Amino acid sequence: MNKNLIAVCCCIWSVHSIAQTKKVNFVSDVKHQKVDVLIDGKPFTSFLYPDNLEKPILYPLMTASGLTVTRGFPLDKRGNERTDHPHHVGLWLNYESVNGLDFWNNSYNIPADKKSKYGWIRNVKVEKTQGHEKNGYLVYSANWERQDKHVLLKESTVFAFSGTDDTRTIDRTTTLTAQKDTVYFKDIKDGMLGLRVTKELELPSEKEEAYTDNNGIVTKISAAKNGANGDYLTSEGKKGNEAWGTRGKWCMLFGQKDGQQVSITIIDHPKNPGYPTYWHARDYGLFAANPLGQAIFSNGRESMNLTLKPGESVTFRYRVLLTSGKKQNAAELDRQAADFSRQRSSKF
Repeated sequence: MNKNLIAVCCCIWSVHSIAQTKKVNFVSDVKHQKVDVLIDGKPFTSFLYPDNLEKPILYPLMTASGLTVTRGFPLDKRGNERTDHPHHVGLWLNYESVNGLDFWNNSYNIPADKKSKYGWIRNVKVEKTQGHEKNGYLVYSANWERQDKHVLLKESTVFAFSGTDDTRTIDRTTTLTAQKDTVYFKDIKDGMLGLRVTKELELPSEKEEAYTDNNGIVTKISAAKNGANGDYLTSEGKKGNEAWGTRGKWCMLFGQKDGQQVSITIIDHPKNPGYPTYWHARDYGLFAANPLGQAIFSNGRESMNLTLKPGESVTFRYRVLLTSGKKQNAAELDRQAADFSRQRSSKF
């Protein structure tokens, strides 16, 4: 493994070592294309990478107290849970328009005659796992491909996992490198780091909505009648539905599940393109950071249209923090963001 990668991981972990972090272990299952992540001997998440998911994911995500905060569908149907958007599963990273191909919305639900309009993240290879008394990391590589398997981007990702008595943390660093083609990321709504949450963390809603993807496929969302009690808060003080389409260095989604306070916070990094990111945070349970959709979220006042020439790379860094038994406040999350911003990172 590249020595720079080891340095990145060690630096990421250093800030957590002072908080009585727990031992991290990995259990690999090559046959079923998954790696289980255990913290203090308890399940936290699994890295899943079968081709039929159209992308690698972390699923499910569980708090230190053992509560699942991700939606089950489509891998595990649960009672009174939404079954819309089958491409929303676990925690993932992809984008809606890469050389005109939609990587975000691809799933088993796309008709065969329209599948050529969608991209696929395939040929995933787990390069390295290493557990430790206080932390652990998983490194993988993958290809962002057309349906004919022509490779547009090479992906290299490192996950650094850690946990304490009441927190679970994922630090993700993903580098995308253009191959033979110049790669264009059109400013668009659906991207980039995405998470679909359990029904309790949805925002209460009494209206039906309809959402259309880049290829004209419409998905209807019914009113929330499933115990939803979630709420958003951003670093800029935006709450609830007002968080959508606004910038912030972090965004927290919080609520109660089984009588216990839980929260999920996504923290942006100053070295990311488009920092601070726009939040693609929907009331029905989609929670995403999209730094590349500037023309959409600014109503045309801004634009990015990120372009990579062959051989050029871009790196995205995010921290995902889960807490249970307490609600994080803005001052604590500002400290987390400051810690994360000081983490060194390099290409690998």
